[in-house]
Amino acid sequence: MRHFLTAAATMTLLLPGAAWAADSEAKAAAAPADGRHETVPTDIVVTANARSRKDILSSVTVLSGETLQEIKRASIGETLASQPGVSATSFGPTASRPILRGLGGDRIRVLTDGIGSFDASATSADHAVAINPLTADRIEVIRGPAALLYGSSAIGGVVNVIDSRIPRRVPQEPIHAALDAGYGSAAQDRNVAGAADLPIGGHWVAHVDGSFDKSGDLETGGFVLSAPLRAQAAASDDPAIRALGGLRGKIPNTQARSWSVAGGLAYINDGGSIGLAVTRTASLYGVPIRYSLDPAIEDEQPRIDLRQTRVDFRAELTPHGPWLDTLRLRAGYADYRHDELEPDGAIATTFLNKGMEARLDFVQAKRGAWSGESGGQILTRDFSAIGDEKFLPPSHAEQYGLFTLQRLGLGALKLEAGGRIEHQDANAAADATLGNPRLERRLTTYSGSVGAGYTVAPGYRLGLNLTHSERAPSVEELFSNGPHGGTQAFEVGDTGLGKEKSNGAELTAHGGGTGYSIDLSAYYNHFSNFIYQTPTGEVRDDLPVYAYRSGAANQWGFEAAGEATLARLAGFTIKADGQADYVRITIRQVGPAPLIPPLRLRGGLSAGSDHWDLRGEAEHAFRHDRIAENETETPGYTLVNAAIAYRPRGTESPITLRLQANNLFDVVARRSTSLLKDYAPLAGRDIRLGVSVRI
Repeated sequence: MRHFLTAAATMTLLLPGAAWAADSEAKAAAAPADGRHETVPTDIVVTANARSRKDILSSVTVLSGETLQEIKRASIGETLASQPGVSATSFGPTASRPILRGLGGDRIRVLTDGIGSFDASATSADHAVAINPLTADRIEVIRGPAALLYGSSAIGGVVNVIDSRIPRRVPQEPIHAALDAGYGSAAQDRNVAGAADLPIGGHWVAHVDGSFDKSGDLETGGFVLSAPLRAQAAASDDPAIRALGGLRGKIPNTQARSWSVAGGLAYINDGGSIGLAVTRTASLYGVPIRYSLDPAIEDEQPRIDLRQTRVDFRAELTPHGPWLDTLRLRAGYADYRHDELEPDGAIATTFLNKGMEARLDFVQAKRGAWSGESGGQILTRDFSAIGDEKFLPPSHAEQYGLFTLQRLGLGALKLEAGGRIEHQDANAAADATLGNPRLERRLTTYSGSVGAGYTVAPGYRLGLNLTHSERAPSVEELFSNGPHGGTQAFEVGDTGLGKEKSNGAELTAHGGGTGYSIDLSAYYNHFSNFIYQTPTGEVRDDLPVYAYRSGAANQWGFEAAGEATLARLAGFTIKADGQADYVRITIRQVGPAPLIPPLRLRGGLSAGSDHWDLRGEAEHAFRHDRIAENETETPGYTLVNAAIAYRPRGTESPITLRLQANNLFDVVARRSTSLLKDYAPLAGRDIRLGVSVRI
């Protein structure tokens, strides 16, 4: 916190004066508005640095506008689960975190405008991400080497949620406001989110937003337990256990209630901007029950009461000098707490997390064919658990990083090279309950990449990236040692874990022309010390043991997506689109890695006009039978969805009405990436109504 306040105070004093003195012909800080927020072209990625998608050699997905509104859900994992290369932990409707290319947990950084979420979601699958998708303007998914700009732990990728809590531009109108409301039948989900940007004179802009979401138990398409568990229940002599085999429809203990409120203030002119925002988030949600099917063991019914207060700071100076084009400072601090509750409301375990992160980016002025950016990053975290079921000792972690990314444009050929050095200090206090002495680990990691992209013909580009990545093991991977009621597992870390290292290559291809586009990516990574969590088959404290282990591993896979315009009829543009993704991770001398998504195909037809958008799609996930030891197989499934959107006044309409039908045929679908796949399938038929208003 001390570092954050010092940086914020320094930039608060310096930046306004520098901005006033900057060249009045400097480019604007943001694009024109579309009502509530700025419109950002879909070929621009706005994270810690802004770059055109065509200049990024890695795979990038950008979601905004109507596309994002249609897929928003209560959790960031479920919001993104249908995107190429993305799955989710699916630990109930609320606690669902993204999985990129089969990698999750600490290997994925979930960010708000380039800064971490400051929660406990990477600690365990039952912990929700403290970022609300309902208030997001855009979401970017970055895979491959470009993700290393955001930390060595982003070895799997980055999910960056962009909001306008710190305004980026001065509205020309008296007020920009938005309201989004929706209803979903599968969980009786009722949600509303609103925001407003208000220019208050003298280049100052104020922002307020809030959201509320309440849902009941999730309705599935059939039996709650998987077929093997139903057979086990049917063989029991206990009538109560046999009754569990017939449990169908609603998943008990999955209700939720969440809200957030935020306010921000920014000073903006042609020479730069500076702003601050404060956000309060709260959520009370249930976690699906992992039924033991043993009458001697009482089933846990955990609920989690989550609260976070967060402060964000952003400053940007655009001198456009001969060597420095832009200077950006982004920082955040948060105080996070969640209580895991017993059925009677008593607190069983409390998790506390205080974190700070700051990054400073120097964007170089372009000199001929050469451009780039460099910077530094600091992150601190104090984490502790209090209660009978704590599985981690109190811990403190610090990370310090320096990075650079340099580019050279030689006509059709684009070259890129980057590097990152990061030092981590992690220590855990002595804890008699867990039986461990004081522990400390210090590691320095080195990561780098080189890449090239070549335009083989107008609209067609091939790219190749070679990457070396190193990641220090997380506090959870090192120091876990105890029962965790939320995941209903006994989690065991390994203090002897070393750095996770990987060497990889990624080949990308992009092509497009009038009415069509295609994107392809194929990748391979070799890990010399792949860290994974796996069930051991043991039982401790009446819970299955999940242990962290490491070993050499190979990862490979591909993603493909394409779109084509088929016809233009009666004012409608008819399009077809499709995508496929697959990943395979094998641990040497062990076998398949656990919790990996299967081959998945998705295709759709859409028709759009000024007033109407119509869409039908189908997604098929193949049977997942390439499983780790003590892991169960996952049946394949096909989901069919349909959607209609109507704009009463055409493309300029301030109101959009939506009707969606997801999982039309009410099938039972289970994600192989979920620890609770045998106990909690995905939603059954879900009819969703929505309205968006922009003024």
